[in-house]
Amino acid sequence: MAQSKIVICGVGLIGGSFALALKKSALALRQDLQVVGMGRTRAPLEQARRLGVIDAIATDWASALDGADLVLLGMPVGQMPAVMNALAPHLQPHTIVTDGGSTKSDVVVAARAAFGNKIGQFVPGHPIAGAEKSGVAAAQAELYVDRRVVLTPLPENSAADVQAVRTIWELCGAKVSQLAPEEHDRLFAAVSHLPHLLAFALVHDFAQRPNSDQLFGFAAGGFRDFTRIASSHPEMWRDICVANRKALLLELDAYMAELMRTRVLLAAADAEGLEELFSTARARRDAWLDSLPPPGE
Repeated sequence: MAQSKIVICGVGLIGGSFALALKKSALALRQDLQVVGMGRTRAPLEQARRLGVIDAIATDWASALDGADLVLLGMPVGQMPAVMNALAPHLQPHTIVTDGGSTKSDVVVAARAAFGNKIGQFVPGHPIAGAEKSGVAAAQAELYVDRRVVLTPLPENSAADVQAVRTIWELCGAKVSQLAPEEHDRLFAAVSHLPHLLAFALVHDFAQRPNSDQLFGFAAGGFRDFTRIASSHPEMWRDICVANRKALLLELDAYMAELMRTRVLLAAADAEGLEELFSTARARRDAWLDSLPPPGE
């Protein structure tokens, strides 16, 4: 039986869950799979090996890429240019590289600079399956089941390589879509990056107030639900916000305008206007929730 080799650089929640899902799939399909981990520091990799997330630790790209079929870059997007530059000289012709970054235009620019004429081997991707907890200890084999993964293929990618990356995500249980990198960044600035920015900002505001302890002491379910994503990885979200700041600023400006319209209604005690705003928002959110598949389907 031929062995498949997958290298994961950045064995945290995203990379670790990817590894566990593929190991589960390989076991079901009776395939031989080796998962090799790389990262900035040794301790998380040792933890990943103890947990059975990876099978081996590589300390250099030459040995890591020797015989590798696929590389997943699972680190924050701000680290990707340096990592890509380090791995590119050792990239073998048959190895496909993909990523799990939450922004795509900047990642593509970095990949073109690093890979040069090997750019066709890089198939950009974004699994929409994060959680507020980070690190390999939070990894789970079911993280991607019924979750969306967006691929943003490049003109240089072969159809076979794009299909290979699609298939491997589908083996993880994901539903795969395709977008252009720029369209991806505009969409996710609105539906992902802005909500995270707002959650971080609200918690930061409360944390800086003199009565911070009292505020958090009385906070309940509504505050917990609204701010859940403020427990996300700060370094990762720093990089996402900076990388996609142009699109994110447009969304932030639009939201600030909506807040001002809401303030006008509130200042005028416009009960009818506020109720209409709330009813429209509720109806649209409920329709969206109704369109989602039930858990487990």
